[in-house]
Amino acid sequence: MSKLLYIHGFASCGKGQKSTALAKWFGQENVIAPDLPSSPKKAISLLSSLIEKENPSLLVGSSLGGYYAGYLAEKYTKKAVLINPSIQPYETIGMQERFCDQKPFMFESLFLEFLMEFRSKPCYGTYLVLLQSGDEVLDYTKAKKHYEDQRVIVEYGGNHRFENIGDYLSMIGNFKDEK
Repeated sequence: MSKLLYIHGFASCGKGQKSTALAKWFGQENVIAPDLPSSPKKAISLLSSLIEKENPSLLVGSSLGGYYAGYLAEKYTKKAVLINPSIQPYETIGMQERFCDQKPFMFESLFLEFLMEFRSKPCYGTYLVLLQSGDEVLDYTKAKKHYEDQRVIVEYGGNHRFENIGDYLSMIGNFKDEK
C-alpha cells in the first residue's frame, strides 16, 4: 500500500486525533506524521524531504497543515486532502503553546513573511477539501471559494478540530485510490 503524509496544524503535533484515526484506517506503517518545526521554511524543508524520500501518494493537511499541503501538492503534483485548511495564515504571532503537550514556542514575525512565500493556487494538484461551517477559528467560505474548482465537501456544524474525521476515512481512501 502506498503511504500518506499527514501534516498537522498550527501549534499541534504529528501524533493527534486525526493522524491516529488515519493510522488505524490505513495502517500505522503507511502514515507518516512528523512533528513540524514552528518555522514555516523549516517545516516545508522537512516535508519536502519526506515527500522526496517516501513518495507518499496522498498528502493530508489540517488547518495550517492544509496550507502547507496545498503548496506541496502544487510543487510535487500530488493529491491532497485539506481539512479546514487555512488560506491566509498571516495573523498569528508571538509566544504560543503547543496544544498536544503545552510546550512553549515563539512564532516570530519573520515567519509571517515565510508563510507568504508558500501561497499557492490549485493548478497541478488534485484536492478533496473537507470543511465544517462551525469552524470557530477559520472562515470556511474562504477555503470553499479558493478551492471552488475542486471537490469540496461542507458539513454544516462541526468545529475547527474536525472531530468526526472517522466519518470521512472511507471517502479519503476512495479519493486516494482514484486514478
